[in-house]
Amino acid sequence: MISKMSTLIIAEAGVNHNGNIDLAQQLIDIAADAGADAVKFQTFQADRVVSRYAPKAEYQTQTTGKTESQLEMVRKLELSSSDHEVLIRHAQSRGIRFLSTPFDVPSLHILTRDLGLNTIKIPSGEITNAPFLLEIARSAERIILSTGMSTLGEVEAALGVLAFGLTTDRAIPQRGDFERAFASEQGQQELHDRVTLLHCTTEYPAPFAEVNLRAMDTLAAAFGLPVGYSDHTPGIHISLAAVARGAKVIEKHFTSDRSLPGPDHRASLEPQELHRLVQQIREIEQALGDGVKRPTASEWKNREVARKSLVAARAINIGEVFTEVNLTSKRPGTGVFPFKYWEIIGKVATRSYSSDEVLDD
Repeated sequence: MISKMSTLIIAEAGVNHNGNIDLAQQLIDIAADAGADAVKFQTFQADRVVSRYAPKAEYQTQTTGKTESQLEMVRKLELSSSDHEVLIRHAQSRGIRFLSTPFDVPSLHILTRDLGLNTIKIPSGEITNAPFLLEIARSAERIILSTGMSTLGEVEAALGVLAFGLTTDRAIPQRGDFERAFASEQGQQELHDRVTLLHCTTEYPAPFAEVNLRAMDTLAAAFGLPVGYSDHTPGIHISLAAVARGAKVIEKHFTSDRSLPGPDHRASLEPQELHRLVQQIREIEQALGDGVKRPTASEWKNREVARKSLVAARAINIGEVFTEVNLTSKRPGTGVFPFKYWEIIGKVATRSYSSDEVLDD
């Protein structure tokens, strides 16, 4: 699913369009101009996702106030099916991949059946929503599963649901079906071919001390799947560290202006920061290389300049014995390598050498 050679960079527009289609298209332009691989939105029907009793998260209260409920806040951020069509066409015209995260089954079907999206990103909050996970497994060709707020056991349980959905058409699972599907050879193969995990700390912004990038290694070792990182920290340096640790996907929120009203703007990158993130990820990818230790093309010209040869520490007459007093090593590295120092000590000079003259081979 994910290229072995490069990191999939997902510019997370999320709900930073504030329900405005023009701003949403502007976000696509920003992501495309920055060089991101994909721009991702969120697709939902507020009344199907949030009950009227659901409180706001603390960060949502800090960014949008206490006067409205979570449901009222979320309603303002919906995009219609026709909005999605406009955005997909605009993304295509800009040469950037369009992705979206669904939060309810009708929205999932809009994305996969009506709009033809074959990759679905599952947000961290849905990792225990087994009926929804099962429908995603039966609707999407590729799945990116974010694992914020989760234990390793909860991730395995979610993968069991996905494995069951990817390997059987049976409508109603029976006791033990998820575990059997996860343990089966077919289930493991389907997961390997179709699922990517994202480590994530679900807080906005996420405290650096709670990032725990080493959990990416744990996920990779536990499940043998490609692993990436969904970054909610301030700045770009933690995403860069994740790439250096082997992240196959980086997802990062961005906005046109961090001062705009809305729940996620303050924890998002502005356009120049997003551009810098993409540029520096690509530089890190080049710097990671292939792991083979050998002189590079640019190093060859420096070898003779930087390395040393055996030279006369003072004038040496023909017939004189080479000793630790009259023999040393200095630049350039055009003569006898200093590795032969002990072989030459005690031998007789076959010709005279002036001070600093390089010994003959």
